[in-house]
Amino acid sequence: MNAQQLKKRWARFWMGFSGTGQFGRMACGIAGAFSPPFYGRVSLAGLGTHGYFAPSATIHHSNLKLDTKIFIGDSVLIYEDHGSGSVTLGSSVHLHSHTAIQTGKGGSVSIGDNTHIQPRCQLSAYMGSIHIGKRVEIAPNCSFYPYGHGMDADQPLSQQPLQTKGDIIIGDDVWIGVGAIILDGVKIGKGAVIGAGAVVSKDIPDMAIAVGMPAKIVKYRPGANETKE
Repeated sequence: MNAQQLKKRWARFWMGFSGTGQFGRMACGIAGAFSPPFYGRVSLAGLGTHGYFAPSATIHHSNLKLDTKIFIGDSVLIYEDHGSGSVTLGSSVHLHSHTAIQTGKGGSVSIGDNTHIQPRCQLSAYMGSIHIGKRVEIAPNCSFYPYGHGMDADQPLSQQPLQTKGDIIIGDDVWIGVGAIILDGVKIGKGAVIGAGAVVSKDIPDMAIAVGMPAKIVKYRPGANETKE
C-alpha cells in the first residue's frame, strides 16, 4: 500500500466520526491532517455521515437540519439568536471560510443542494427568511439582509425598529457576483446572473443579467426569452 492510499484510508477512518459537535469537528481536523487547506479538503465531505465540519467553525444552533456531503470551512459561523427559525442545508452545500449565517426572530435560512457559498459572505435572517435554491454559485463578500431599519426623524437611528418587505428568494442555478448585496423582499429568478457589486432591491426575472446600484437588467442570457417587463 502506497502513501497516497494510506492517507485516504486515514481520512476515511476519521471522517466516520464527523459531526457538528466538538468531537465530530475534531475528527474532521484529524482526517484533514494530510490534505491541503481550503478547497483541498472539500473532497473529505463525501467521506463522512453528514460531511466535513472544520474544527475552527462555530456552530451554535439548536435547529440545524443537515443533508449529506456538506462542507463547512474554516471559521464559518452558524448562529442562533432569540426566537429564530431553522437553518437547513441541502446535500453537497459548501460554506467556505468566514461565511456567517445568523438567524433571529422571524427568520430562517434554507440552502438547496449543490449550492456553493464562497468566503466572507453574510446571511442575516431577522424578520424575514432567506431561501436559496439548488446549484446557486455565490461569490465572496456577498450579503443577504431580509430586513431594514426604520428612519423616523423622532427617534435616534440606533433605536429604530427592524422592518421587512418580505423574504429573500433565490431561484435555482443563479450566479451572484463578488460583493453583491441582496435586500429584503427580493426574488431572483431561475438562472439569473447578478453582477459584481450590485445592490438588488427589486425582483430580477428568470435568466436576466442585472448589474449596478441599484441593480438593473442589462440583458438576458443567450437563448432566453427576452420579453422585458
